[in-house]
Amino acid sequence: MTLSIVAIITGLAVLVWSADRFVEGSAAVARHLGMPPLIIGMVIIGFGTSAPEMVVSALASLEGSPALALGNAYGSNITNIALVLGLTAVLAPITVQSGVIRREMPVLIAITLLSAAFLWDFNITEVEAWVLLALFLAYMGWSVYIGSKSSDDSLATEFTQELDSHPISLKPAIIWLIVGLVLLVLSSRALVWGAVNISQALGVSDLVIGLTVVAIGTSLPELASAIAAVRKNEHDLALGNVIGSNMFNTMAVVGIAGAIHPISLEPLVLYRDWVTMAALTLLLLLFSLRIKRVGRINRIHGISFLIMYVAYCIYLATTGFAPAL
Repeated sequence: MTLSIVAIITGLAVLVWSADRFVEGSAAVARHLGMPPLIIGMVIIGFGTSAPEMVVSALASLEGSPALALGNAYGSNITNIALVLGLTAVLAPITVQSGVIRREMPVLIAITLLSAAFLWDFNITEVEAWVLLALFLAYMGWSVYIGSKSSDDSLATEFTQELDSHPISLKPAIIWLIVGLVLLVLSSRALVWGAVNISQALGVSDLVIGLTVVAIGTSLPELASAIAAVRKNEHDLALGNVIGSNMFNTMAVVGIAGAIHPISLEPLVLYRDWVTMAALTLLLLLFSLRIKRVGRINRIHGISFLIMYVAYCIYLATTGFAPAL
């Protein structure tokens, strides 16, 4: 048990650090290869910040723990809204621009509803997983197209300034990319091993471990990014990171895990976890709507999110024990 706890703590710490190095290295390499800043920001950095969820879920599925993979994906979505945005809004209210609500939120709600259709028979088949991956690729292509046509190039400018402020030559960038990727895989492997061992020792299902411990750990990059963005008065970036991460988790992370190994679900995944995820997504839309001139996720909203997250975790504690064999 002690070794498993050490594996989880160490795995989470190295996971967050290596994901950051991987993003930094891959973005610098892409810049040296002449890729447009918009593509670097939306695709490479977007993939990088969700790399912990992706690698952990893929390894969990490969090792025969698809419930852990699904719990990580949906748990991260719940954590991103209720804990990450909740805590961020308590520290500093988040101003919401209408563009985020018009473009991103309808897509996230549609994908969330589609996921319910896939969960209805308590199985995610390989075909359904590939459909999710195809939808994700289509969404990424659409996002890049819309970004390239937009007259607002602030996103591209922001990433250009960020890369220029910390220039890295090509050789160190390649080294950081490789080191980050290797450590990302190794730390994810340690995290999955420790999580599975603890769940078996405590009689807690893999799903619940994925929904809580693993989900919180893999959501740490989103938490750091959201707080940093709000401090810089980049409110759209804080909200956009969370919405983008949730779409990545729902389509790509679940899709990758299901393509590796079909996922058989506990009914509670639909009735408890999906309902919680969908309710929080709808609340996020409601809180973000404009009342006067601008939408705002204020401190009261943030406290509400945090209370719901604590209540959800308490409910998990009372329903999450694995059935006796």
